[in-house]
Amino acid sequence: MKKITDTDILDNLVKLALEQGADNAAAIPVSKVETDAGFRSLCRQNTCGKYGKCWTCPPDAGDIETLMETIRTFDYAVVYQTIGMLEDSYDIEGMEAAAGKHNALIRKIVEAVSEDSFVRILHLGAGGCHICPVCARVDNHPCRFPHWAISSLEAYGINVSRLAAACGMKYINGQNTVTYFGGIFCSLM
Repeated sequence: MKKITDTDILDNLVKLALEQGADNAAAIPVSKVETDAGFRSLCRQNTCGKYGKCWTCPPDAGDIETLMETIRTFDYAVVYQTIGMLEDSYDIEGMEAAAGKHNALIRKIVEAVSEDSFVRILHLGAGGCHICPVCARVDNHPCRFPHWAISSLEAYGINVSRLAAACGMKYINGQNTVTYFGGIFCSLM
């Protein structure tokens, strides 16, 4: 009987992400993931409109130092990306469609991986949770779907452009594209 190695598990997670629809995926040690508390100030600018209005976004996602320490408790990250094509740089509908595709991918991966008993995992996505059209946080109610709620890589202080480079991926994939990232942070038994 062949013993399953860490490499086999990580290769399977990369393969799963690709099979589920990721354009690229790679596994790296968490030691190569760069974090920076300065990303919290970007969230405070509220350009996405979710600051204080989504349970998985700052400030409700948690203290930035604590979240960055949490990342360090994992051994590996399996990072995946989706690349959407746009008609032009003003194609809001195309951006929304690409984000929808990416968020559907995250849900498929969460469903496929969450039952694996051989890893401790944390799923992170792009731009906070997108399960509910309006987060229950707006009315100060508890999260309706805590099992599906996903925080963003940025909420945890992860420098996504450097994460892409560490994984051999492009952060910007050419004119008239939009790229989204997700990650499975895992500790293997």
